[in-house]
Amino acid sequence: MDLRAELLKSIWYAFTALDVEKSGKVSKSQLKVLSHNLYTVLCIPHDPVALEEHFRDDDDGPVSSQGYMPYLNKYILDKVEEGAFVKENFDELCWTLTAKKNYKPDRNGNSVISHQDAFKLWCLFNFLSEDKYPLVMVPDEVEYLLKKICTAMNVELNSCELDDYLAQEPQGQGGLTVWQFLDMVNSGRFLRGIEQEAISMAVEEVYQEVIEDGYLWKKGQLRRNWSERWFMLKPSSLSYYMSEERKEKKGSIALDKHCCVEVLPDRDGKRCMFCVKTSSRTYEMSASDTRQRQEWTLAIQTAIRLQAEGKKSLHKDLKQKRREQREQREQRKAAKEEETQRLKQLQEEKERKLQELELLKEAQRQAEILLQEEEQRRRQQHEEMQRTLEIQLREAEQARASMQAEMVLKEAEAERQRKRILELEDMQERLQEALQQEVKARQDEEAVRYAQARLLAEEEEKLKQLMKLKEEQEEYIIKTQREKQVLKQEMENKNKCLEEAQKQLEEVRVNRQRVDQDVMAAQRKLRQASTNVKHWNVQMNRLMHPIGPGDKRTNVSGGVFAGYQPLLSRRDSSLK
Repeated sequence: MDLRAELLKSIWYAFTALDVEKSGKVSKSQLKVLSHNLYTVLCIPHDPVALEEHFRDDDDGPVSSQGYMPYLNKYILDKVEEGAFVKENFDELCWTLTAKKNYKPDRNGNSVISHQDAFKLWCLFNFLSEDKYPLVMVPDEVEYLLKKICTAMNVELNSCELDDYLAQEPQGQGGLTVWQFLDMVNSGRFLRGIEQEAISMAVEEVYQEVIEDGYLWKKGQLRRNWSERWFMLKPSSLSYYMSEERKEKKGSIALDKHCCVEVLPDRDGKRCMFCVKTSSRTYEMSASDTRQRQEWTLAIQTAIRLQAEGKKSLHKDLKQKRREQREQREQRKAAKEEETQRLKQLQEEKERKLQELELLKEAQRQAEILLQEEEQRRRQQHEEMQRTLEIQLREAEQARASMQAEMVLKEAEAERQRKRILELEDMQERLQEALQQEVKARQDEEAVRYAQARLLAEEEEKLKQLMKLKEEQEEYIIKTQREKQVLKQEMENKNKCLEEAQKQLEEVRVNRQRVDQDVMAAQRKLRQASTNVKHWNVQMNRLMHPIGPGDKRTNVSGGVFAGYQPLLSRRDSSLK
């Protein structure tokens, strides 16, 4: 944080203190007085002409902070030189203006800190606050400052109680204003049981550590005597004054990378001694105690290191590091939240996809059900069509069988007149004819079975009609008990119908028995055909031998197709 930013923070408090109506604007006369005082405390040559010209009375009304900034930058801040003024006086001016309006200590005198301590805490607050307006100090910096004060008093800060307090404040998580911070310190919640003097000493010690100034004993170069001087440490120099008012500057020690700090043993009645060695001279100094010597030596060494690194201040550097750490934590937190949000979105997307998948599975199941129903319907249609085609095929085979029978008879007549060398071919044709007869017998058997099944169906249908007539009769009897005499004739007619149905049922049973006899006759024919096939096999084996002179011709006219029946019988048994 550079000098301009530090000055702007204090001036911002002074400007807001002059804004009585909290409208963001201040009257020109008040800004004129404020600018004149700033000229004085910042040791800037007065420019009365520019001051009067800029803040002359006209009808423009009050000026906002944005309207005051061009004049403040051009005529005041651009002319400020570091080290040419006492910053503490500048801070006291701005504190006096803002404390009258905003700082409200306990009227009964029970405040934990004095007015001067409140001023120093205000300065520390400005140093540690964020570079954003309105100025606030984040909770980490609040805890850091309170820990520094408690450490100076050898007291441990209760961090849990501080977190509870910040959680109770409406804006505690985002940061505290300086007035909220001072009210928190004055409440005694974190410094209870500690005397005001001890608190003042601790605040003074922290103030001097952060601001980097304080009293030390210095040994002169010429007279070699010891004098108490007010030292102010900067990254480039260690200046010393007659007193803390810093009105009379006695000298300055230039700090660079060639300088070093060494601890000296006690001598000449002085204790806690150390020296700063430069390329041209060695400066001997003495602190009040060992702790102060350690703080000064560490601060000077740090200033030398920061000067070599091109940095401004130890505490500013530490503040910047703490700010970077907070930003990194916030970035990690934001990244974690973003990752959590992304995971949540992925989980929601996953659940949505699972729901879609369930819907797709349900739709697939419905489609499979519809497909099965469609397949079953097609299978039924296919089976019906197949049955129809089988019926047509059987009819065609029957017609073909009849035609082939006629052709076989004609061929048989022709084969009797052929020569002996064609008997083998003739025998083969007879075997084929026997096979066809077996197929025909199988077809006849199928026809008989079909007729038997039809008779069974007719029998069942008649039985159903009989049962139906019986049920109707019983129902009719129950309903017409009171009309028995009137409907007697109708009842007799029903009985006659029943008797006729029973007769028909008997006829169906007789037909069934006859069909069974036909089936048995067909089976006997199949057995006879099998016997004939065996006989013809024997005959064929005989015909395979050459016929000698004087051999008798076997009469085969009685069973031309008998040789094919065993083949038909075997095929029938396989079909069964």
